[in-house]
Amino acid sequence: MIRRRALLAALAALGGAPACSQRRLAPGEVALWFSYGGKNREVLLDLVRRFNEGQRRYRVIPTYQGDYFEALAKVRTALAAGLAPALTHVVGEVLPYLADAGTLEPLDGYEGARQIGFVRAIAQEGSYHEGDRRLLWGIPFNRSTPIMYLNGNLCGPARPPSTWEEMRALAKELTARGEGGMRWGYEVPISWWFWVAMVGQAGGTVVEPSGEVTLGGEAGEKALRLWQRMVHEDRSMRPPPGRDYNAWQVTNQDFLAGRAAFIWTSTAFLRYLEENAQFPVVAAPLPREVRAAVPTGGTFFVMMRQAPQGEKEAGWAFLRWMSEPEQAMEWATRTGYLPVTEEAVRRLSAAGFYEKHPNDRVAYDQLAAAQPWPWAPTLFRVQRQVVEPRLEAAVLRNQDAARVLAEARAEARKEP
Repeated sequence: MIRRRALLAALAALGGAPACSQRRLAPGEVALWFSYGGKNREVLLDLVRRFNEGQRRYRVIPTYQGDYFEALAKVRTALAAGLAPALTHVVGEVLPYLADAGTLEPLDGYEGARQIGFVRAIAQEGSYHEGDRRLLWGIPFNRSTPIMYLNGNLCGPARPPSTWEEMRALAKELTARGEGGMRWGYEVPISWWFWVAMVGQAGGTVVEPSGEVTLGGEAGEKALRLWQRMVHEDRSMRPPPGRDYNAWQVTNQDFLAGRAAFIWTSTAFLRYLEENAQFPVVAAPLPREVRAAVPTGGTFFVMMRQAPQGEKEAGWAFLRWMSEPEQAMEWATRTGYLPVTEEAVRRLSAAGFYEKHPNDRVAYDQLAAAQPWPWAPTLFRVQRQVVEPRLEAAVLRNQDAARVLAEARAEARKEP
C-alpha cells in the first residue's frame, strides 16, 4: 500500500488531469483508453471496429485520452478512484514503475500469452534487462525506435551519414541561408529519447542494469555536447520550438516543408512522411560514435489488476487478436510502427513488402542495435522530472554539459 501511494503521488507530480468518467459497461464490454491522433488513431479505431464486428461475445469501447503523458495522468487519477479502465497502453519507461506498484495484471496465466512469438527486441523479454525472467506485464503494441529521415533530392540514398562526424559535415554542407528562407541541415526534438540514443552510441548507459543512475557518465556529456556544437558552433541544427510532442510535430513539418534537410524522429512517422513529402524520403539508421545504438520506444498494452474479471477476459481476447499476424501486419504497414511478431515479419518478407518499401526494412533491421532498458521503477521519474527539463536549457543556453548532468545525477539519486 505504501508503494502504491508513492506511485500515485509521484505520478501526480508529473502532471494531472481529470480522468474521463466511465459509463457503466455491459457484460462482455471492456474499456480501452488510448493515446495519439491522426492516421494512427484512424487505424486503431478501424481495427477495434473490425474486432467488435467479427464476433459477438466481446466489445471494446475505445476512448481517446490525449498524448502519452496526459493519458498516464488520467490513468493515475482513475487508479486512485478505483475507476481505471481494464485496458490502456503505456510508454516503455513507465512499465516497471506500474508493475512494481502492483497496479498491473500479470498476463502469464492467460491462454497463449507466452507462445505468441513476439519480436524479441520490442517485447518485454528483450526491451528490458532480464525482461524474460519477470512476470509478463505488457504486450507490445505501437513499438518504435528513433530513425533518420533524409530529403532524397538533397542527400540521395547513397549519402546517409554513418558516424557523428559524417553527420556534422553533411548538416553543415546542407545548411543554406538565402532569400527564400532558412534551410537547416539537421533537426531533432531536444528530448530524452534521442539523447538516450546518443548516449548509447557514445558507449554509455543512462541507468545501469543494477538500477544505478549514471546518465551515461562521459558518454552522456559527449552526447549533449554534440547538440551544443551543432547549434552554436556549426549553426547547422535548428532546435525546434515547443516541448514534448509539439517539438516532434514541428520537426516533421520543417522536414516536409523543406526547412530541414534531414531529421531524427520516430519510425512511427514513416508512413505519414512518405505520404506527405513532395520529395523522396530516405530512411537510414542513426549514425554511430563508438557503436550503433538506439533505444526502443512506443508503448505496451497493459491490463489493470483492479478491473473486474469479465472485463479482463474481454481485454485479453482483444489483445490476443491484435497480436495475430494479420492485425500486426496491418498496424505496421498502415502506420510505420514495427511489426510486433516474428510471423508478421516473415509474411511481410515473403510477400515482397520490404522490397517495395525499403524504408520499412531499414526500420526493422535497426532493431539489431536496440539497447535494452533497465527494469528500474525510477526510470520514468528520471526521464520526466530529472533529465527532460534540463536538456532544452542546456542546449539552447550552451550550459556546461558536465555540470548539468552532475546536477541531474544528484537529483536522480534522491529518494522520490
